[in-house]
Amino acid sequence: MTLRGRLTSAFLVVVLGPVLLGSIFVALTAGAVSRERTTERLDHAATTVSVAIGAICRQLQASADAVAVVPAGDRQAVADQLVARGLATEIQLTETEQSSLARSAMTGDPAASGRQDCAGPGAGAGNEPARTESHVTALTASAYNQEVTVTAAERVDAALLDRLGTAAGVAVRIGAGLPVAAGTADRALTAEPGRPLPLTLTVPAAGPTVRYLILLLIVLATAVAAVIAARWLARSTTRPLGDLAWAADRVANGDLDTRVPIPRPDELGRLAGTFNRMTRELQSYVQALTASRDQLRRHLAILGDTLSSTHDLDRILPVIMRTAMTATGARAGLILLTDPADGRLTARCGAGLTGAWDLTPDELTQRRLSPGRGVLGRVATTGTPLRGTTGRAPDEPACDSYLAVPICAPPDEDSGPEPTVLGVLALYDRLGAPAFEDADLRTLRTFAGQAGVAVHNVRVHEEAQRLSLTDPLTGLWNYRYLREVLRREVERATRFGRMLTVLVLDLDHFKEVNDTYGHTAGDQVLGEFARRIRIGLREVDVAFRQGGEEFVVLLPETDAYGGVIVAERLGAAVRDWPVPVDPRRPGLADRIPISVSIGIAVFPEHGATAQEVLDAADEALYAAKNAGRDTYRLAERVSPALPEGHLDAATAITGGPQPPRHGRGR
Repeated sequence: MTLRGRLTSAFLVVVLGPVLLGSIFVALTAGAVSRERTTERLDHAATTVSVAIGAICRQLQASADAVAVVPAGDRQAVADQLVARGLATEIQLTETEQSSLARSAMTGDPAASGRQDCAGPGAGAGNEPARTESHVTALTASAYNQEVTVTAAERVDAALLDRLGTAAGVAVRIGAGLPVAAGTADRALTAEPGRPLPLTLTVPAAGPTVRYLILLLIVLATAVAAVIAARWLARSTTRPLGDLAWAADRVANGDLDTRVPIPRPDELGRLAGTFNRMTRELQSYVQALTASRDQLRRHLAILGDTLSSTHDLDRILPVIMRTAMTATGARAGLILLTDPADGRLTARCGAGLTGAWDLTPDELTQRRLSPGRGVLGRVATTGTPLRGTTGRAPDEPACDSYLAVPICAPPDEDSGPEPTVLGVLALYDRLGAPAFEDADLRTLRTFAGQAGVAVHNVRVHEEAQRLSLTDPLTGLWNYRYLREVLRREVERATRFGRMLTVLVLDLDHFKEVNDTYGHTAGDQVLGEFARRIRIGLREVDVAFRQGGEEFVVLLPETDAYGGVIVAERLGAAVRDWPVPVDPRRPGLADRIPISVSIGIAVFPEHGATAQEVLDAADEALYAAKNAGRDTYRLAERVSPALPEGHLDAATAITGGPQPPRHGRGR
């Protein structure tokens, strides 16, 4: 909390503390008064209801006595007159012979008849439970003589309860201890002689009054006034310090032009002068740091964009090297990667190198170093960073100081505890210092880690791409890659006006090999057949396994005659040397003689599109199969899009040149 905040809090505690305590005391007192008023109201209502019920019982008793004392002939008329005047709801006359029975019924369980005698003990007396609304339907009073028993009754219904509630100013319900709604106060009246009904009286609890609202407004107004006064007092006390804090915040945010006014030559004035002198000195340092930071930021942005947008190491590695040189202030840098084939270090990119290493990028990639020799070789072999000013090997770049760290692959479950070293990142001659420092080593290891991730990702991507496009059994490209390469070669042949020959090859009677020797031997035959295809092709030619025992060969810049020569060479290579296998059971030969049928088609002579020329070669393959197998055929159909006069006489012969048929096959 700031000084201004502490002063404000202290003032508020001093002013608002007593006000809040007084308000709480007044509120508690008002609540107690409200509860006492509610209790008094319930007491008054209980007295009023008890008096009213007692008056009803006395009225019933007087009515019964009045009827009992008149002559027998006038009793019914008097009873009717009393009922008409509303002194009783009902008056019953019972003859003498039934009097004992009537008295027995009246002294029995009142719940059986729903009538409650005013002279009885009432529900709830003793240990009996309170009577509910549905049990008592009428109050009764009786008078007896030798001839008749007179019973006057007053119906207990909602109208009677409403009259009682109106007179007492409360809500009245039959039954003691009934549940009440929230926000109300209640009083339970048990049944007793003279008040035979168990009742529950409820009144709404007293809510806030205008006085409470006025009290709340007074407290709020006092609090607002106290806050305003506290803020003014704190501001006037801490304003000089606030100006200094504001200036310090501006400087912390990078605004070194901020200056603090010096109002008086006191302690605060001297503090402000010292602060202004400090900001001027900082400004000169920040200008130099800003230029270096902006340059490093640009390199890091280029590095991030490069790592996220490409898998080309020739683009990624130079960016990493230049960024590392900028971050450490190195004059020159070099990145070498380990060749998986022979384990030697191959230079991939460099900058600022002198002497024998001042080469073009193509010449630089021809430089190779043996692992274990010199600084770079030891770093690649041991995986330990090295830095110093001496100890450079003769075949390494000339320098006054060096710093070399290994480029390691990211750890995974297969690499084990020791990381795999993929290469070396080396920097030479730190500008402005005689040698590289520990901070430079930490920085360079960070960039080497980025380089390791990039190299590892590129190699994983290349391996995944190769596996997705190659056939695992034969090592040839698969059908998916065939479609892409064939389309690309057709486009190139169209652009430059060249020819493209397509060979479709199919091993003859391959199903019999699987049935006789087993699928393992069949796989060996396919692998050997693919190897012989690779041997018989040029570097520019591409071979594919289309599926099963069917293969495709693309011969760029080759006409029909050249395709025939290749077909003859491949057929002879397959036919003349049986494939050695391990026989599945005794009696089988350990060498399997095989032959191949080949269909030949030429773009654009036999198809105007990639699919058409492939279909033409496939049709030529079926023609070779029908011709007895172990032979080849040239496609016969000519593309309708071929310009007139495009074919010469040698290749326009139907079916093309055909070799003599061999005796092998059906």
